[in-house]
Amino acid sequence: MFQTILQRVDFWLIYLTVVLCGASGAGVHSCHEVKTAFQLRQIGPLKWVPEAPGTDGELQICKHAGPSCCTRKMEESYQAAVRRETLQNIRSYSFELKYLIVGHASAFQDTFQSLLSFTLNLTTGLFDSAYEPLSQDTRPLVADLFSDLSLFLGGDSNTSMERSVHRFYDNLFPLVYRRLVNPGLASAPPFSEHSECLRMTRQDVNPFGSHPRVLAEGLTRALSAGRALSQALVIGAEVLNATERAGLARECGRALVRMQYCPHCRGLTLIRPCGGLCLNVMRGCLVGLSELDGPWRRYVALLQELTGALAEGHDLELALQGIRNHVNDAILHAQLHGPRISAIVDKVCGPLTDTPSVTSIRSTLKVMTSVSTSPTSMVMTSSPAEVTRDHLSHTRREFMGYIQRYRSFFSALPEMLCESEMVVDDFTCWSGEDVVESYVGRVVGNGLQAQKNNPEIKVRSIDPILVGARDRLEHFKREIQGQVGWTTDWGGWVEKGSGTREEASGECDDEDGCQGSGDEDFTNERVDVASTHVPFGKSPAVREPPWHVPTAQPPPQVAVRAAGHTPTPHPAITITLILLSALALPWHPL
Repeated sequence: MFQTILQRVDFWLIYLTVVLCGASGAGVHSCHEVKTAFQLRQIGPLKWVPEAPGTDGELQICKHAGPSCCTRKMEESYQAAVRRETLQNIRSYSFELKYLIVGHASAFQDTFQSLLSFTLNLTTGLFDSAYEPLSQDTRPLVADLFSDLSLFLGGDSNTSMERSVHRFYDNLFPLVYRRLVNPGLASAPPFSEHSECLRMTRQDVNPFGSHPRVLAEGLTRALSAGRALSQALVIGAEVLNATERAGLARECGRALVRMQYCPHCRGLTLIRPCGGLCLNVMRGCLVGLSELDGPWRRYVALLQELTGALAEGHDLELALQGIRNHVNDAILHAQLHGPRISAIVDKVCGPLTDTPSVTSIRSTLKVMTSVSTSPTSMVMTSSPAEVTRDHLSHTRREFMGYIQRYRSFFSALPEMLCESEMVVDDFTCWSGEDVVESYVGRVVGNGLQAQKNNPEIKVRSIDPILVGARDRLEHFKREIQGQVGWTTDWGGWVEKGSGTREEASGECDDEDGCQGSGDEDFTNERVDVASTHVPFGKSPAVREPPWHVPTAQPPPQVAVRAAGHTPTPHPAITITLILLSALALPWHPL
């Protein structure tokens, strides 16, 4: 009780001292401290600060009955300064979050590249050790396949595992047919019409059995979690970039001036705003950011699921390491069915030269099979993959440990700003109108609806940039669910296409003065992710893989030629009839 009485006595003593000092200073050039603060904060030219308090009828924000150390020019400078200071404070808090997302996006991509490089060497080593006649010419084919894997993991919307795998086998078929199935044709020109025919008809001839399809489906399923995580981290960085571009409405600038600089007009340069006043002003100014709270929490939960699916299972590394075995089994399948394949090719593409005897084929097959299945050639060094797996798990744990702290970042930002340098625990504070012992106004919560009762600021609308960022987060989750089949154990991820992106929209009255919004298209902004400039709505550009093999160019893509252009016509009906005859199946015309 006694302590409370002393505190109240101290409050009134301080208040009377401030009032009396202000009154006495008004008569003896008391604007000196105001000018000092104006200079230290680099608000504007000192010539705009009067030497002594006076009356300026043009003041629009810091009006009061007594003399004032402020002028209309100073008010305008205060508005510019308070906008700049507030945005800088917001960016200082969001910088760590942005760095966390961008840094871990780079870390995940580096881990993916290490694993891709390791498995690329395994696959290339298969041809070097087991299929030496193909070794040199298959290097660019393998490099192209793994380049597509890198693009797919990076989130490139134009890359499909099914297309990439089938293109690899299309280009591999002519080499396998001429150098393994029919070694006597090895000296034939590699880019002849006959080779083009082999590429075009590979899926119809089906020399590799079901291995291409199984590989494509397995890679799509195993790599989808990593792909979605890459896309999610890009979206997170884009959203944070958007929040930095968002401006402050005119009414917000006026409220910030009333809270921070209107006391200076009375010579009170050391008084701090009341906590309730600061919360109301900041929650009103940052209403657009607070509207991101729900979508951002769901985004963080999605990140947790994606990183968990990526690190806890070994599907990614097993699928990549399994590429070697799938390719080897596919080649063995072609060798085992060499006579049937040769018969179909001769009918579809025409004979090139005399083929070797069945005995020669079987002899070659025996040698190739024994080499490809020898213990030495099939030994895989697992230590690099284990190191990559451990690094991936560590990166995932570290990332989730940090990102969880930022689940409520956008809703907690007003409190963080008010708890920094603006408000201190003291017996007096600035209420927006006067020095008081405590703020008596109603303190509202976060969100657009709550601002209807905000006594300090009138919120008319949300910056369109922030509306677009909010919609982008919501759309991204739906987009991921559309791209992949969402299952509880993450074992059934199946690619379903890229889907479409929605347009971000929003309204902002001209009177609000939404700085930085204008007619900007949120989807065209460029975002720096992992030191790579990325157009919004597109996947990050993948650096040239360090393992790219520049020795030889891959065979050109084959265009379907009109019937009669090649030496032997091969329309679709001819292929169907030949396949049916090779399989001894009847054909019934419609």
